[in-house]
Parts: sequence; structure tokens; C-alpha cells
Amino acid sequence: MDPQIADLARTAGTTMVTLMATSAWESARDGMAGLWRRFQPARADGIAEEYEAGRADLLLAREAGDEDSESELAAEWQGRVRRLLLAQPEVADELRRILDELSPALPESPPHSVGEIHMKAEASGSGRVYQAGRDQHITER
Repeated sequence: MDPQIADLARTAGTTMVTLMATSAWESARDGMAGLWRRFQPARADGIAEEYEAGRADLLLAREAGDEDSESELAAEWQGRVRRLLLAQPEVADELRRILDELSPALPESPPHSVGEIHMKAEASGSGRVYQAGRDQHITER
């Protein structure tokens, strides 16, 4: 599978679940439901209902102190978006546009928190790539 598709699906799932508990929720839900409406019209109404059900689950889980539900919901939506992208790769540009519109609505990360890091590298021939999210020590001989 194309790593860019996997990354886009991961970003979409995480963004949607993060926005489920914000004032930007309706805009996020409508944007993503519109995506399905455009590319898979038969599933659009069901997707909108599933987003609403996911939001209700997330809010209840947060009230109960269940910290695992958010990551489970994100993984679930990442999988759905990934399958949509695999079935219809032309969805990618529209999805990127929606995510760009939604990104200002994402809550700021608290200072000193560990955030998400996305890296991409390509090497050819005998080239090497070294990447790290923090400290990296390389000793070559």
C-alpha cells in the first residue's frame, strides 16, 4: 500500500475523532459526509449517522475516564478512509482539501506534549536515510 494513502487516512481518522469533541464538529462531519456523498452516495447517510454515533461514544467515554476509546475510534475511521482511498484514489485531493479547511479548528497541543511526527524519505542507489523524532546517534565505520 502507498505510504501516502496510509498517512492521509491516518490524518483523516485522527482529525475527525479529535474534532468530535469540539465546536467544529458539525462542519467536520458535514465535510466528510459530503466526501462520501460525492464518491459513494449509497453510503453517505450511513456514514453521517456513524460519525454521530462515534461522537456520542467518545463523549460518554471521556465522561467515564475511558482513554482507550479515542484511539480505537481513530483507528476505526482511519481504516474506513483508507478503504475508501484504495477503492477510489481520486478521493485523495478532495480529502486533503477538507482536512486543510478543518486544520485551523484543531485544538492546540499543550506545551511540552508529545505530538505526532510524520516523516517521509526516499533513498536510491547506495543512499541512506536516517530519521528520528528525537535524539539519534549513529556510528558508522
